[in-house]
Amino acid sequence: MTSRTLPPAQPKKKHPRSLFYRVSAWLHLWLGLVTGIIMVIVCVMACVWVFNDEITTLLEPETRVARQEAPVLPPSRLKAIADSVYPGKRMNYAMYQQGKAAYVVLGEGRRGNTTLRVNPYTGHVISIKEQQEGEVDFFRWALNGHRFLWLPYKIGRPVVNYGTLIFVFILITGMVLWWPKKWKKSTREKSFSIKWKASFKRVNYDLHNVLGFYSLVVVLAMALTGMVYGIEWYSKSMYWATTGGKTLHPFGGGAVSDSLQLGRHFTPVQAMDAAWAQVVTKHPEAQGFYYSFADTSKPKSTISITIYPTAGKFYNHRNYQFDQHTAKMFPSKAPAYEEASAGEKLRKMNYDIHVGSILGFPGKVLAFFGSLIGASLPITGFIIWYGKKRKKPAGKKPLNRRTAADVEMAP
Repeated sequence: MTSRTLPPAQPKKKHPRSLFYRVSAWLHLWLGLVTGIIMVIVCVMACVWVFNDEITTLLEPETRVARQEAPVLPPSRLKAIADSVYPGKRMNYAMYQQGKAAYVVLGEGRRGNTTLRVNPYTGHVISIKEQQEGEVDFFRWALNGHRFLWLPYKIGRPVVNYGTLIFVFILITGMVLWWPKKWKKSTREKSFSIKWKASFKRVNYDLHNVLGFYSLVVVLAMALTGMVYGIEWYSKSMYWATTGGKTLHPFGGGAVSDSLQLGRHFTPVQAMDAAWAQVVTKHPEAQGFYYSFADTSKPKSTISITIYPTAGKFYNHRNYQFDQHTAKMFPSKAPAYEEASAGEKLRKMNYDIHVGSILGFPGKVLAFFGSLIGASLPITGFIIWYGKKRKKPAGKKPLNRRTAADVEMAP
């Protein structure tokens, strides 16, 4: 009986996605470790900021002013009220909001300012708040952390923006790692549910894996819209791609007042009200107005008025600019929301998408929980990594096979 030589064992074929999976796992881990603390701060501060209007109104009930059928005071009256309290102090801007006191801001912005809260119907000064140079309130402090980590702006802003860009890649690679190889009942249960009664290690893994999947669309939307405000090449590229090749022009269009008309038509006070009357006539039902006063020390400075047709939303706002000497309205280069193309509408909705207000209050709730989960992902991810890197006790070397915990947490 002759012996037969068995053919050599063929190596087991690797899953076709294994290399892609390993690269994604490597990127997910190290990019996450590099940007983790940045995204924790950015996301936590987003949670604080998203309800700033609602919380401020709740804490300051005296600023609520019921709507009346009478017209609100024109800007010239607000200026007269401000001059009676702070004579000669420069008017910066006034904010009218339906159901709230008018905010009149005097001074030079970050170099210190004074805010008067005024009843827009009677002119009664409800409160006065003075801020010294560099002083900010709690919500502005939170916003500064969200935007530039309380670092010098030129340093912190790029750190946040490019950290967010890296976070987008982390989210995408996380989706690759989450995706089960086979859609079986057991893998569906592991991918879509949290085993709250399991060990801490398992619960932490589920919080990272499952909540990361459920929040992916919301967190990704906030990240992509956030980068529009800080990465110029990204902002222009997104606009170009979504509008079919159009070029993004800077806000305002470069309008300037005709300094040769100085003193020929209107005094500064008359020009304020003439411009105001044009906008109010066009938009009598607007829910809010932002009135930026011209700097009368600069003859080319313009009057700028922005109207907000819908309370709590910004996507359909309109901006008008006027010559401070003639009250002539400059033609707008930006189309109104109703007249804009799909890509231009998307850009106009960018801020509302970013903070969730595009869906109203439920959208803000969604943004809050999305930010909260976004802040938790670097933490739960770090715990997973640290647990794997922790040295085993001496004399208890693991066998050359997967442990029960590894099997339990396998995708």
